[in-house]
Amino acid sequence: MKKIIKNGTVVTASDIYQAEILIEDGKVAQIGTNLEALGAEVIDAKGCYVFPGGVDPHTHFDMPFGGTVTKDDFETGTIGAAFGGTTTVIDFCLTDKGIPLKNAIQTWHEKSGEKAVIDYGFHLMIGEINDDVLAQLPQVINEEGITSFKVFMAYKNVLQADDETLYRTLAFAKEHGALVMVHAENGDVIDYLTKKALADGNTDPIYHALTRPQELEGEATGRAAKLTGLANSQLYVVHVTCADAVEQIAEARKKGFNVWGETCPQYLVLDQSYLEKPNFEGAKYVWSPPLREKWNQDVLWNALKNGELQTLGSDQCSFDFKGQKELGRGDFSKIPNGGPIVEDRLSILFSEGVKKGRISLNQFVELTSTRAAKLFGLFPKKGTIAVGADADIVIFDPNVERVISAESHHLAVDYNAFEGMKVIGEPVSVMVRGEFVVRDKQLVAKPGTGQFLKRAKYNTPVIQSESLPIN
Repeated sequence: MKKIIKNGTVVTASDIYQAEILIEDGKVAQIGTNLEALGAEVIDAKGCYVFPGGVDPHTHFDMPFGGTVTKDDFETGTIGAAFGGTTTVIDFCLTDKGIPLKNAIQTWHEKSGEKAVIDYGFHLMIGEINDDVLAQLPQVINEEGITSFKVFMAYKNVLQADDETLYRTLAFAKEHGALVMVHAENGDVIDYLTKKALADGNTDPIYHALTRPQELEGEATGRAAKLTGLANSQLYVVHVTCADAVEQIAEARKKGFNVWGETCPQYLVLDQSYLEKPNFEGAKYVWSPPLREKWNQDVLWNALKNGELQTLGSDQCSFDFKGQKELGRGDFSKIPNGGPIVEDRLSILFSEGVKKGRISLNQFVELTSTRAAKLFGLFPKKGTIAVGADADIVIFDPNVERVISAESHHLAVDYNAFEGMKVIGEPVSVMVRGEFVVRDKQLVAKPGTGQFLKRAKYNTPVIQSESLPIN
């Protein structure tokens, strides 16, 4: 049915204004004042911001890793995302060498199709490049609507690709309109440092961080950026954690390279000392790249404010502390990498960013929604509130205070990385294509209501524009 949202303050990446929003057939039909529509349900957003739904470009649901599988699948993961104000996620589809790419894509469709409560797309991992893979990729882009590829520069002998694979992927992406993503760490040196630490009897979680120093993230980021410039292509660096990597991205962008950077909430508010928690609790904070020394946080916040980093992903990749993280007792290299982040992504950025004056309201929307929608071929259908756009809308109370806890989150995992953290601001109601997923902080959607999104190709004018007409 038709809906009219009244009395809220609409916030996009470029504007803040008082207006009413008419929703019809899953789209934003009108924006104005004193709107009327016969039979429309009126939704009162008094005292709240009305944001476009969050776009999280970095999740790992139902993903195998290190002999286990992430605790949160596409059902519990997207439910948590929705409660956190995210209405679209792009998940990573893992491939196996020598196996047709369509097989991996089909597997991810089977994981997600009957479970997601919000809309979703896929990135495709590239582990090898040869004539066979190159022959398959145009179909992946043009028919599957998967227009971004992930290359790992870390996890030697498991996921890591060599520089030739990265360069050839960049060259292909330039020609065919795809965006290449990199996990930028020097996997060869990390492998050596890890083996040396274990041989020396250093097995505790803190050595996960100490064997992955930020110099190796900076080196890999710079190498990937230079290869991007050489190929005249486009690059998206995921989960940037430190000054070394920020400097490389900023330098590349000053040279005119199409290099983009993402950071995540955990790197903005947590630091390396969490891995030193006693009784193996540090394992809860093991992910890659690792948490850094606290001084890097100011660098990341400044990079978000000045545009050197452009998006905030979650890198959601949850494993239970009991039974999963514990696989690495006595050997930090066997601790499953990842944490539960997706539900608290918007609240942390709002509370620590907007409320503390580090970023503006418009930047908040840009970082959590609009820029990712543009980069990954979803704008202007997603990522903004405009006539013709999908009615993916978050009604957000900017004044409510809460304490983050595993007892109250909606993910399946048995701990919360931000346990005990006080935040200001919380989604009250969340819509996807005009239908409530969360209403007054209660889940109302059923699994399987989320839709797979075929995405457009990488398009520089779209990315640079503030607004475009919607067809």
